[in-house]
Amino acid sequence: MIERYHVEEIAQVLNGHASGRDSYVDASWRRCVEVYGMDPTRNEPAHIVTETEFRTHREQAEWMIGAARSSLKTLFRQVAGQNYVLLLTDAKGVCVDFFGDDLFADELRGAGLYLGSNWSEDLAGTCGVGACIVTGEPVTVHQDDHFGNAHTALSCTSAPIYDSLGQLAAVLDISLLRSPSPKSSQNLAMSLVTSAARRVEMANLMAANRREWVLRFSSSPEFLDVDPECAVALDGSGRVIGATHAATRMLSRERQLIGERIDGLLGISVDDLPDLMRDRPTEERVVALGDGGAVFGHAIAPQTPRRPPGATVSRTSGGVLTGLAGSDPGMERLLSRVERLAPTEVPLLICGESGSGKTKLARAVHMASRRGGFVTLDCAGMPADEMASVIEAQPRPATLLLRRIEDLSEAAALALPGLLDAHPDLRAIATSGLSPSALLSHEILPCALYHRLAGAVFELPPLRERQDLGWLIERLLRRLSGGEMRLTPSARAELMARDWPGNLRELGNVLDVACALAEGCVIDLPDLPEPPRASNQEQSLEAVLDACNWNMARAARRLGVNRSTVLRRIRKQGLRAPN
Repeated sequence: MIERYHVEEIAQVLNGHASGRDSYVDASWRRCVEVYGMDPTRNEPAHIVTETEFRTHREQAEWMIGAARSSLKTLFRQVAGQNYVLLLTDAKGVCVDFFGDDLFADELRGAGLYLGSNWSEDLAGTCGVGACIVTGEPVTVHQDDHFGNAHTALSCTSAPIYDSLGQLAAVLDISLLRSPSPKSSQNLAMSLVTSAARRVEMANLMAANRREWVLRFSSSPEFLDVDPECAVALDGSGRVIGATHAATRMLSRERQLIGERIDGLLGISVDDLPDLMRDRPTEERVVALGDGGAVFGHAIAPQTPRRPPGATVSRTSGGVLTGLAGSDPGMERLLSRVERLAPTEVPLLICGESGSGKTKLARAVHMASRRGGFVTLDCAGMPADEMASVIEAQPRPATLLLRRIEDLSEAAALALPGLLDAHPDLRAIATSGLSPSALLSHEILPCALYHRLAGAVFELPPLRERQDLGWLIERLLRRLSGGEMRLTPSARAELMARDWPGNLRELGNVLDVACALAEGCVIDLPDLPEPPRASNQEQSLEAVLDACNWNMARAARRLGVNRSTVLRRIRKQGLRAPN
């Protein structure tokens, strides 16, 4: 009887009626049916990754496990005897660390509250960890908030853990096999898990920046030195190179925090930091905020001599890069290479069609490298002397982004290698709408400049060839609408079938228009702007088929031809579907 009511309630939400539950629960139920194709009547068991997969996830999260372990132990002591279990998952939802009572070990394994369980929303349905990953906010998914009948006895409260560059790195979850009916019974669990997540972020920031200034904040002087609310790490010039999530919210004011100078954010400069150390009374360490308010500040000096200009840290966080792609093998391989190169001095050349994300990738590389400044030069029409003056004026070490390098004037192209060689602490990243072979074969760039810039070359695939198109659609829609808007199946199928000559830029514009035109929170076919009509016969058939998982009908729609034409071209080119 209870299961029937649960299924009926989900059906009402799918028909556009609010359930009276938290909005993130309704939104998740809709995704479970319309995006993931789940059935609430099926009693799906917990998804456990293989031993090999678990080892991979565990190894990649080792640094976060180390930062979190002390806070998890403290939290588990706080809830001892109340039958809570603690899970630490990575950003993909896989449990990599666990604290629970051995008396209930078998029951916890059966419920998936154990090492190796995957609580991502597309596998587990509506759940605490999955909803936290999607929203990026602390959530409680209580009993029949869960989508699947297998989990409706559980109560799960989860909080996100962000890395020091602002990317989701992990989720801390506190769960009960059985709990009182009111959702408010988990308010204490929410307070405990959010405080623990904040401390994990603080511990990670401190561990990663032992050789830099760290500035911690608290609204109360009593807790400043023992349990501050947030913190930023600063390089020797006073630029922010890392921050906890709470600090980003406090200081960023809707702009990028990493790379900002502290004197542009607060009423202090890097020279004032010694005045905020522990040798002064806490009440006197007042820091003015940009909005006119004030907090108390605690500055921690570098523990060892600061690394020399141009030196790099030994470990980078992949979070800022992993957010650029979903399950696309080509993009995963590309981003894996980029992650290894990000902290080095190697100059990069990024090629790809207009709108494919070249500038976004370049900025992600800069953030992962933890360099100070980031300056962009639009190469079209820039005189050599103006380019030289801009480069000379940049603080260093910094990243220099050269957009559309193929548009450099001949004089600027001849001068640029010498300028870069004269400033070795400027790391060059160039982007181009042409392929690497076109840049060389047509002598668009002098060979000396090409080889000076192309230390490593990356070619971003166009959107029509990416296998994570569905993931990108959902991610952009969530970002544009705050998770409030959803697509009908027919609207989603139409977007999946389009050619996207404007790539990510076009997709973002289409979703922006659709959100504005839609009635309520549902985007349907009439809300989508018409696609531009152009011939697509020249694009790679095999790449389109791969992106469509060899679905002939979808490939035909994307190419703008009949299904029979696709089959004829497959036979003519001798193509075979992968096993």
